[in-house]
Amino acid sequence: MAPGPAVEAHNDGMDRPENDVEHDPYVRVLGSRVHNLRGVDVAAPRDALVAFTGISGSGKSSLAFGTIYAEAQRRYFESVAPYARRLLLPAGAPKVDDITGLPPAVALQQRRGSATSRSTVGTVTTLSNLLRMLYSRAGTFPKGFTERLDSDSFSPNTAIGACPECHGLGRIHRVTEETLVPDPSLTIREGAVAAWPGAWQGQNLRDILITLGYDIDKPWHRLPKKARNWILFTDEQPTVEIHPHRHNVIADYTYNGTFSSAERHVRHTLANSQSAMMRRRVLKYVDSIDCPVCNGSGLRPEALAVTFAGRNIAQLVTLPLTELADVLRPAAERTDFEAAYESTESGEGTEVATMIAADLVARIQVLLDLGLGYLALNRRTPTVSPGELQRLRLATQLRAGLFGVLYVLDEPSAGLHPADAEPLLDVLDRLRRAGNSLFVVEHDMDVVRRADWIVDVGPGAGELGGEVLYSGPVPGLADVPASVTRDYLFDRAAPEARAPRTPVGRLQLRGIDFHNLRDLAVDIPLGTYTAVTGVSGSGKSTLVYKVLGDVVTRALGGETTEPEADGGDGDAEIVDLDHDASIGVSAEGVDLIGRLVAVDQKPIGRTPRSTLATYTGLFDAVRKAFAETPAARRRKWSAGRFSFNVAQGRCPTCQGEGFVSVELLFLPGTYGVCPTCHGARYNEDTLKIRYRDHTVADVLAMTVDEATPFLADLPAAARSLRALQEVGLGYLRLGQPATELSGGEAQRIKLATELQRPRRGHTLYVLDEPTTGLHPADVDLLDRQLHRLVDAGNTVVVAEHDMRVVAGTDWVIDLGPGAGDAGGRVVAAGTPAEVARATGSRTAPYLAARMGAYSSTK
Repeated sequence: MAPGPAVEAHNDGMDRPENDVEHDPYVRVLGSRVHNLRGVDVAAPRDALVAFTGISGSGKSSLAFGTIYAEAQRRYFESVAPYARRLLLPAGAPKVDDITGLPPAVALQQRRGSATSRSTVGTVTTLSNLLRMLYSRAGTFPKGFTERLDSDSFSPNTAIGACPECHGLGRIHRVTEETLVPDPSLTIREGAVAAWPGAWQGQNLRDILITLGYDIDKPWHRLPKKARNWILFTDEQPTVEIHPHRHNVIADYTYNGTFSSAERHVRHTLANSQSAMMRRRVLKYVDSIDCPVCNGSGLRPEALAVTFAGRNIAQLVTLPLTELADVLRPAAERTDFEAAYESTESGEGTEVATMIAADLVARIQVLLDLGLGYLALNRRTPTVSPGELQRLRLATQLRAGLFGVLYVLDEPSAGLHPADAEPLLDVLDRLRRAGNSLFVVEHDMDVVRRADWIVDVGPGAGELGGEVLYSGPVPGLADVPASVTRDYLFDRAAPEARAPRTPVGRLQLRGIDFHNLRDLAVDIPLGTYTAVTGVSGSGKSTLVYKVLGDVVTRALGGETTEPEADGGDGDAEIVDLDHDASIGVSAEGVDLIGRLVAVDQKPIGRTPRSTLATYTGLFDAVRKAFAETPAARRRKWSAGRFSFNVAQGRCPTCQGEGFVSVELLFLPGTYGVCPTCHGARYNEDTLKIRYRDHTVADVLAMTVDEATPFLADLPAAARSLRALQEVGLGYLRLGQPATELSGGEAQRIKLATELQRPRRGHTLYVLDEPTTGLHPADVDLLDRQLHRLVDAGNTVVVAEHDMRVVAGTDWVIDLGPGAGDAGGRVVAAGTPAEVARATGSRTAPYLAARMGAYSSTK
């Protein structure tokens, strides 16, 4: 007989008679060695909600996704024909001895939206397909149309439907004299044509103008209109000889230079430059406006002429989903039908219209149940948070109606206000009652408390974790002292008491009118820690990261510090151009701010070549130290020799990656340690150089904690390592690939990169939901660092859902009361205690519950 849950709680349910396999209600993992897991054995029940917990980097995702889901995927691929298998995405075989009782699995992981303006909420959920079909088959066509338009005609992403002017994007990017020459009082020599490149390229263009007879020392506005237009917009590219003895040019040598107008330079950079920094620079000189032909819809006039319920498709896709459902519901509930024809005479009263509209309303209702009613179908996915995107995918799965499936979810509550978590839990419960199993990697203790079973991984992170501390019913974790999760799950972790701070001034913003923020007035106390709260979609991120960021950036002359992804994909940086949110906003007190640091949720790298050491910059100091050793100097090797991204020093077999892909013909491919360098990344000659009796590969294999004393005599490296330790990342290896980092780890690395930089004046730190994806223990570490920044005389403003963090701040601005058009207003502003007592605030009751813990410690 199989052991009951009480036995499972103590021994992970591994005691099971061999003849009871068919009736075993558990998924059993035997000997998992994925990432930092050390031969883990664990059991979790099917047909239940199982929460996987542990601090960031403990190994819970390696167990849930890297082991259980990966093995389910591998088994599925094995079931298809070998030829068809080659057409599927490769699935690596997880390092696990065996998994029994494993159902077919579907993974819903945290991912950023596709970095293209053509990917929208409608395309992700496939609602756009149905809506286009509705207009094609049941729309009201105007007189003069002889036949119905195909559904593709209603899509801006097809050649037949896209507006010919903007190619379906809905916006056009133009350059004007005003954007290219921001200050017409300057001369060309003084930099009037701001869009031109700097350094030698700019000098070359100025010398060409001198040679062509233009006066570069006359103020721009005094130059003839014809001359100004030619310099900025000509398509001509004359090549002239630059001769220092014939003309008063800057160059002191003779050469042939080719002219390029300012507009041509901007467009060429946007189209061809591989540098995201260069593209961002020229984007400042481009004006983005709604396409005048399609009025921003991206569609041809023919498609816009067709209506349903009195509106064209461009008008429907801009509506919040709650309003869209109301518009379609009368058609969906119709019981008397008109005759249907293939001609344009067939319209909205047919059974076809009702069938399609009813399906649309049913699908939208699932999204409403998930708290996403504030989204519109034309909302671009790059602007959608990972948590929202995961819920959009979850809605698609709910409509699929699958049975007996294992759903593996990655923090479905991420980015959710506590008020929005309840509908999510109800939806998860519906999936479970439908006969499915749910394995959820989760940090939200409210969600964990609702679970049927908990698997806690730890005790630490990285190499200090990788063990299953407990697997059993949730109450049983209270008896596991090694668990970090325990104290937070049972409210035993008391917050630190802090005295309220006195502001050194106020940043007063007036006339904010952007997205759903309408004529908003906001005061932000400087020298304090401010949290902006509100339900999902209320406008928090818009206010904090977009409006506040743009206003301060403008005041600082366009200078901002935004950590970039190491080796990132530049195309992801330029998705589309948004309007400048600072336009029309008046700001008082901004002169007290000397620097802006914006830390968002973008990944720090997308390939294994991006590592902790390369992103933070500490590896530069390490490579320089190796290059200065006597052995390296005798060989005349520079610091570049010790980069695993440079051909001279890296292993030729694995190209510096440390591992090679192993193809197993008809079996799944896998990765193996490089047979030449054995994972060291470097060739044999490079590894002969030693610094303090260690090779460069040895240093990359060290953890941050191990490297701190070893590199203590290198100030630049020591500064980076200290900052990493301060945010709780001492367990990470210096050579840890960015692809192995969790979302919480990546964001803390970005913050640590900022913390190591010298402090210069009053800095405003702007963070967009910095605790997303973090275990409560990691949240406390991060929160302490943010408080230290404020104690050092800076200002921190965060958009935040974690009430534990909000309760400890100095000032709270609560937006709402709802989401989308129902939000965007300041519901309450004041100290946490004052906002907790505010009426009409959906945040207040959750904040009040947390304020009790703080009151007891003061």
